[in-house]
Amino acid sequence: MIHPLRAGAAAREPDARLQEAVGLAQALDLDVKEAVVAPLRAVTPATLFGKGKVEELGGIAEELGVTVVVVDDALTPVQQRNLEKAWNLKVVDRTGLILEIFARRARTREGKLQVELARLGYEKSRLVRTWTHLERQRGGFGVMGGPGETQIETDRRLLADKIGKLKKELDEVRRTRALHRAQRKKTPFPTIALVGYTNAGKSTLFNRLTHSEVVAQDMLFATLDPTLREVKLPGGRPAILSDTVGFISDLPHELVEAFRATLEEVQEADIILHVRDIATPDSAAEARDVETVLDQLGAGRDSGRTIIEVWNKLDLLEGDNLTVIRARALRSEGAAIALSAVTGEGVEALLDLLGGLVDEGPPLKVRLASQDGEAIAWLYRNGRVVERDDTDEGVELAVRLDRQAIGRFEQRWPGALS
Repeated sequence: MIHPLRAGAAAREPDARLQEAVGLAQALDLDVKEAVVAPLRAVTPATLFGKGKVEELGGIAEELGVTVVVVDDALTPVQQRNLEKAWNLKVVDRTGLILEIFARRARTREGKLQVELARLGYEKSRLVRTWTHLERQRGGFGVMGGPGETQIETDRRLLADKIGKLKKELDEVRRTRALHRAQRKKTPFPTIALVGYTNAGKSTLFNRLTHSEVVAQDMLFATLDPTLREVKLPGGRPAILSDTVGFISDLPHELVEAFRATLEEVQEADIILHVRDIATPDSAAEARDVETVLDQLGAGRDSGRTIIEVWNKLDLLEGDNLTVIRARALRSEGAAIALSAVTGEGVEALLDLLGGLVDEGPPLKVRLASQDGEAIAWLYRNGRVVERDDTDEGVELAVRLDRQAIGRFEQRWPGALS
């Protein structure tokens, strides 16, 4: 595993980036024999590294007897090919590594389509002219015609055809998702999306909030396919919570584009919970990477959406560090919540905050007869009952409803709202 340290690189700890890359490799069950940071004063167009560094790294690889070298950077097709020739080994770059993880983890038809589209887009740029001697046909009439379609041209055409077909299938997925969202909007349920750096604890928090059993492991990209579940907010008001794929620094452009259909759930959410691993020294840098992807999706802070930072993994902090994080969260006035999805500390405070954010306006007064159980149950199911008074004359409720719910309630029980 080689992490090229570019001159003037972003303020990320090189060792932390190297360990992240090792984690990506281990997620593919690769046995990492050696992990090194390779300073890069200037980029060599042909091989990324200079001639001396290429020979040095090749010597290390030969001594270790490895079969694959992973370069934790984006390699051009020419660089990848030249390094493979120089080292006589399989070379994989960061994009290829992440694509391979996604290909293994995709479970739904949609996830598999998106990964396949990203992989084909990546491979299309890797088709270098290595097979031009393999001419499939001769053009013109007779033996004097020039060469026809070569092997590589055929492969490019087949790839382009397959990419076009996948894009059409994903357009169908996008339309289906749009229909599902339109159907959900007919019910007065607010939507909340969990986003965050991979391995920040999104799925653990999702399970804690929804009492589900989504896969949650201490592993990069343990969860790939999005999951939606109902979550009960204080007072009984339900909301839809979605768990999305984790982000990562230098997320390949192919994946951002391919997963746009999935990430539309984030774009349409009423509230975005940005889950951060507050225990890692790179927490601030990881947060900036997530914010960059949100901006690319048009769902960043400038979009006007409500974004709450969830500082997760308090259980991994102790002493002064724990005290400081708790104090900072309290001073944020609701912009951040400190919690532990594992122990449950701070989760109730998050639910209370969400309950207040999804309520619109002052509570409405509703008067119903005691025997009108259907209407009372409807209010508990679709709104947030903040006060109830049972009298001899009936039931008086103070309930919070959004505009859609108010309209539906008045249609079914006219005159009940005061």
